[in-house]
Amino acid sequence: MLAVSCAKAGTAGTSAAGGGDGAAAKGAVKVGLLYSKTGPLAAYGKQYVEGFRAGLEYATKGTGAVDGHRIELSEEDDAGDPAKAVSGAKDLIGKGYKILAGSTASGVALQVAPIAAQNKVLFISGPAAADKITGLNRYTFRSGRQSYQDIRTAATFVGDAKGKRVTVLAQDSAFGQANVAAVKAVLGAQGAIVDAVLAPPSATDLTPFATQAKSAKPDLLFVAWAGDTAAALWTSLSQQDVFASTKVVTGLDLAASYPLFGPSAEKISFLNHYFAGAAGTQVEQTMTDSVTKAGSKPDIFTPDGFTAAQMIVHAVEEAHGSTDDTSALVKALEGWSFDGVKGRLTVRAADHALLQPMFQVRLTSTSTSTSTGTGASAKPAVEQTLAADQVAPPTATIAG
Repeated sequence: MLAVSCAKAGTAGTSAAGGGDGAAAKGAVKVGLLYSKTGPLAAYGKQYVEGFRAGLEYATKGTGAVDGHRIELSEEDDAGDPAKAVSGAKDLIGKGYKILAGSTASGVALQVAPIAAQNKVLFISGPAAADKITGLNRYTFRSGRQSYQDIRTAATFVGDAKGKRVTVLAQDSAFGQANVAAVKAVLGAQGAIVDAVLAPPSATDLTPFATQAKSAKPDLLFVAWAGDTAAALWTSLSQQDVFASTKVVTGLDLAASYPLFGPSAEKISFLNHYFAGAAGTQVEQTMTDSVTKAGSKPDIFTPDGFTAAQMIVHAVEEAHGSTDDTSALVKALEGWSFDGVKGRLTVRAADHALLQPMFQVRLTSTSTSTSTGTGASAKPAVEQTLAADQVAPPTATIAG
């Protein structure tokens, strides 16, 4: 268990005389972090928890406390396995935890959210992007973007979609299926003909799926891929010469993946949730300074952790340091607008979607010999920032 210490007790963002004893006397606010410490999405989990720590420092202005109540964190590794996540969530809830956060994987979030609702526990999902998380129940929120926001960003590359063939190449997982559904909802509604090529998440030979994608002869190939087989996927697409026959749009992933695109980078249109330096906000600079001081670097999902900490501190602050009334924590977040890493963020009251800007990005090179992003020299640059309302998902109905 990781206890976030506090030298002085006081309201979040303030300091008061009396030292740490006051915070301890008031009792700790217990927060459980369920995320991928290990497993195929461990790199994302690492970014998330680093961002959370930085966000907690920022939101409490270094006190580690809310209204004199010390924030106490307990980390659970779900390894991307929904069964492990459910077990971990039940264990934390049994120990009295009223706030859970994390969920690197969509399949995990979709299993943890109902447990949170059944036990009236506040749950703030992290990088998990499945649209179904939004509006799943009144106790569930999210601190990252969702697939629909990705697709709305991708749609800005297409122009008039009517009559165009769009193929989604993805893993047959909650994340992949959510992307297929979102493409159909956005581009299908605009008259595009949408189909999908889905690969088992365990597949390592991806050539057959690249071949299927090429054979579909799409006007647009939308690639939604996560995890450590990304290099094999892009190699297969390049070997099958897919880039010569279709426009390829994909999300720009974590920094370690940039070199994987190789010479194909200049042929890809990238949508982006976040990369280090994308936003240019003061909050982003604060996050960067904190993460760098801790010996790491911000990356695609660092803001998701940072935002989760902001949300938790705000909710608990509104409840004066108490987590006894979860309904009060929920109400504090509904409709809340605040300055986040990416700019102005809003928790939509109707369904708990997190409205936020998104980015169109290209990869460039630090080499003077080329303007394209190839190899280890690839660097991202924002071509256009899309306002939150441009990429907002449709309002969902909260199930319960």
